[in-house]
Amino acid sequence: MSITIADIHAAQRVLQGVILPTPILADDGLSREISARAFVKAENLQRGGSFKVRGAYNKLAHLNDEERRRGVIAHSAGNHAQGVAFAARAYGVAATIVMPENAPLTKVVNTRALGAEVVLSGATFDEAGMIARELQEQRGLTFVHAFNDPLIIAGQGTLGLEIMMALPDVSLLVVPIGGGGLISGIATAAKAMNPSIRIIGVQAAGCAAVRPSLEAGQPVALPRAQTIADGIAVKRPGDITLPMIRALVDEVVEVSEDEIARGISHCVQGAHLVVEGAGAAGIAALLAGKIRVAPNDVVCAPLCGGNIDGNLLARVIEQVLVRQGRYVLLKMSVADRPGNLAKLIDRVATAGANVIDVYHRRAIWLAPLGRVGIELVLEVRDEAHGQDVIAALTDSGYQVEREGHAWPE
Repeated sequence: MSITIADIHAAQRVLQGVILPTPILADDGLSREISARAFVKAENLQRGGSFKVRGAYNKLAHLNDEERRRGVIAHSAGNHAQGVAFAARAYGVAATIVMPENAPLTKVVNTRALGAEVVLSGATFDEAGMIARELQEQRGLTFVHAFNDPLIIAGQGTLGLEIMMALPDVSLLVVPIGGGGLISGIATAAKAMNPSIRIIGVQAAGCAAVRPSLEAGQPVALPRAQTIADGIAVKRPGDITLPMIRALVDEVVEVSEDEIARGISHCVQGAHLVVEGAGAAGIAALLAGKIRVAPNDVVCAPLCGGNIDGNLLARVIEQVLVRQGRYVLLKMSVADRPGNLAKLIDRVATAGANVIDVYHRRAIWLAPLGRVGIELVLEVRDEAHGQDVIAALTDSGYQVEREGHAWPE
């Protein structure tokens, strides 16, 4: 079963006045990186923090009275959960959401705040789905799938309509893929309005089932899903979405965890937008050079979600600062005598670096008796400044070992 642009226009009418008109913003930093005009669709600012409310609301709008009376159930890593909970509250429908046990706390809290019953069960999105099906049978609930449903896909496709209407000269769309609902909807709208547009799908390398599924000619389930992009950590694409991806998507690429982290950091530091791993996947692929971009291309990447746990965001930013050469981790040893640490810190200050953390290591390093290991985390201006600081310490007689590495310029 497939959908048409008429289905998406119908969904757009249903969503009129319900969803927020999220902006399309020029991304000057990304434009410089890829040598083409780049834009982002800030769907992370949508109700519930992601695009998922579009499909969920469209689905519930089409349920009959009996289906609503029974209540709805869904499984989700968190964004579909909030979309379903929002729509259910709007229609006065009871909602049960099964989420993986390790679902981000912010998504669990927000889903409960919208009035849904949250059941934490299963290690992954797919395992949560099996439990949701069992609860559906036991309670007689109406199932609302996250992506394998024409009404869900049509709702997600409204995001594509908005991009095409606001950015008519767009030539390249870069869209994250989990189960495939978003890219199927966007591709249906975009290709109907401009058959020559290129559409590239992006998956996390730690959970990339689409390419093997396309090669096999049917959905293939992966044995595991491991990625910080929990919103696209889906081990098997949909029976409905896979044929649509085959027909409408030009290429599918994969990004590593480091690349996703860099995408998140770019959004925060460069675009001033908080975006989760799944939402930053398209940016990650562009920054990593995974996608061929021509100088005359007009590129748009939907930032499809912003529900990232605060602790994870902090760790991502810190790691990226190390990769960018903004944080430098150094190891050295000094004689274990009063004043030697002060001399080391003074030399660091003279070189213009800021001390973030200092760690003393004795037994754990097996340092020679009479000496103490020192680990320094320093903030510097950039990679070149970090190299200058290391050179200054070396010239002062310290044997410096650097941990971690910076990305190449």
